[in-house]
Amino acid sequence: MKKTKITRYDVAEHLKTQESMAAYLEACLEEAEENSAFIVKALGDIARAKGMTQIAKDTGLSRESLYKALSGERAPAFDTVLKVVRALGLSLSAKPTPSPLEVREKS
Repeated sequence: MKKTKITRYDVAEHLKTQESMAAYLEACLEEAEENSAFIVKALGDIARAKGMTQIAKDTGLSRESLYKALSGERAPAFDTVLKVVRALGLSLSAKPTPSPLEVREKS
């Protein structure tokens, strides 16, 4: 019987264009709800796809500190998140959503 070789899936290998990176971040922002670690991890995936060395240069942070900050296991300072987003060539945006009160009133 032939053995099946299994490799670990790495989303960073599939994020090749700015559009795919932006779409991935947007999907993660929608999916995350209140899980900030999920969003930070998504930024780490995109940073790895772009090249952590370049992101480190663009943010003025060390590669090691970026890997730690974007692992999803820590809560980086918001200014770090903003630096990374800018270095990735992306932006964050806001759109209105119904408040919890509006949702309860419709039910």
